[in-house]
Parts: sequence; structure tokens; C-alpha cells
Amino acid sequence: MMLKRTRTQILQFTSIGVLNAAVDLVVLNILLLIWPTKNNLLLLLFNTISYLVCIWNSYYWNTRFTFRKQKRSSKAEKGLFFAQALVALVISNIVFIAGLAVLREMTFVTIPAYVENNIAKGAAMFLSSASSFLFMKYVVFKRKK
Repeated sequence: MMLKRTRTQILQFTSIGVLNAAVDLVVLNILLLIWPTKNNLLLLLFNTISYLVCIWNSYYWNTRFTFRKQKRSSKAEKGLFFAQALVALVISNIVFIAGLAVLREMTFVTIPAYVENNIAKGAAMFLSSASSFLFMKYVVFKRKK
């Protein structure tokens, strides 16, 4: 029963994650369209803004679907959710900037900045999302026995 619930949660979390990814990428790319840059500080700011919009979206949908049976809507739960979001944001920013550094150092092929940004963002989204799921499942929305 627990394995089935976990599989269902992973499917729901992944579906919501696809929506989150779209929101995250759209916000990032709108910011880059308005203010194109290769400046790492601006890229970190843009990644942070897009991620914060994504976090709000994630909280909204995951508390209504993925973890609705476990949520308590307490201040502690909300605090834990935003703590995990902060950890995931740090992971996202580290992977995003590291990914850009790796892609920029590739001397055998020239990749347009737009493509570099989106490849690095994809890696950042994947790793921060995986950590976010584990944190939400086993800490934020952990079922009381």
C-alpha cells in the first residue's frame, strides 16, 4: 500500500513538476528576452526570480493534490516547506551556474547563450526537483504514524 501511494505521489509530483518546469522556463526566458545577459550575478537573480514563482506554484498544487492527505496547513509545515524550497533554490542556483561554466568551457562546439541557459536550467530543475520531492515526502508532509 505504501509503495503504491509513493508511486502515485511520484506521478502527481512529476505532473505538477512539468507545469512548474514550464512556469520556471517561461519566467526565466522572458527575463532573458527583456534583459539578455551573460553576467552570472544577473543570471542568478533571474534564476532566483523564476524559481520563486515556481515555488509558489509548487506549493499551491502539491498541497492540493500530491500531499493533500498529509498536509496539516500549520505554520510549522509552511516553514518546513519554505525551508526545503530554500535548500532547493540553493541547489538550483549552484547547478545552474556550474552548468553554465561547463557549457562555456566547451571549446569543441559553440553553443548560443540562449541554448546554454536552457540546458543549464534543465539540469538545475532536475536536481532541485528531485531533492525537493524527497524533502517534501520525508520531512515537510511526513505522515504521523
